[in-house]
Amino acid sequence: MFEKGLLAKKRILVTGGGSGLGAAMSRRFAELGADLVICGRRFDVLQATAAKIRDDLGGEIDAIRCDIREGADVEAMMEAIWRHAPLDVLVNNAGATFIARTERLSFRAADAILAPTLHGTMYCTLAAGRRWIEASHHGVVLSILSTSTITGRAFTVPSAMAKSAVLAMTKSLAVEWGPKGIRTVAIAPGAFPTAGATGQLRPEGREQNWALRNPLLRFGEHRELADLASFLVSDAAGYINGEMVVQDGGAHLRGSGAEDLLDWSEAQWESHRRTRSKD
Repeated sequence: MFEKGLLAKKRILVTGGGSGLGAAMSRRFAELGADLVICGRRFDVLQATAAKIRDDLGGEIDAIRCDIREGADVEAMMEAIWRHAPLDVLVNNAGATFIARTERLSFRAADAILAPTLHGTMYCTLAAGRRWIEASHHGVVLSILSTSTITGRAFTVPSAMAKSAVLAMTKSLAVEWGPKGIRTVAIAPGAFPTAGATGQLRPEGREQNWALRNPLLRFGEHRELADLASFLVSDAAGYINGEMVVQDGGAHLRGSGAEDLLDWSEAQWESHRRTRSKD
């Protein structure tokens, strides 16, 4: 579907690029000719992903350990990146979530979600945008969001709040930064199972046939998300700005995805709490 060199000469940073959807997008970007930087907190995972992509596809790929929850870490990472060459694309993929009864959340638990998902995304966006504007360099910011920005979602309230705030940022910066040659776009994925997200959002005891409630009767495939991301950050999507594309098979038209949790018993919640506290 895509020309092999669709992303040639593009330098792309993917936060949380070492695993899951971040790794899938990174691999697809490399296939389409991009130079990559991937960042995250687990340097061993980043190195393994970078080595695999480099061995399979060649090209340039750097791995940088960065805790995006810390503004100083983000600034140091961006300085290191720009010393080599400026970015052309930032993909805000890193985030955190888990299911919990909202009234039982501690401040610390709420901050564990808001810090990477909202603050880290904003830190990265501001650090890249400032440098693009100062150098009159065009850029693209792609943020991976959620259909909770449309429906809301019970039992993942901090994540729904953070993702909705990032959508507001996407729309706001489209107007403010568009005249400066910077596009901001977003994707709201549905069910694209990954080891990390599935463990947090679909623990044992939760309804196991949830994919069958999707109008297409299946999960999304990582390649499908990676292809959409590749299009949105490419010059072929140069007239798309400030928009969020939903990619969920139509699932959000039937519900938020949290309705089954309304029927959980106290025992089920307590069992889940004990399991999560061990992670």
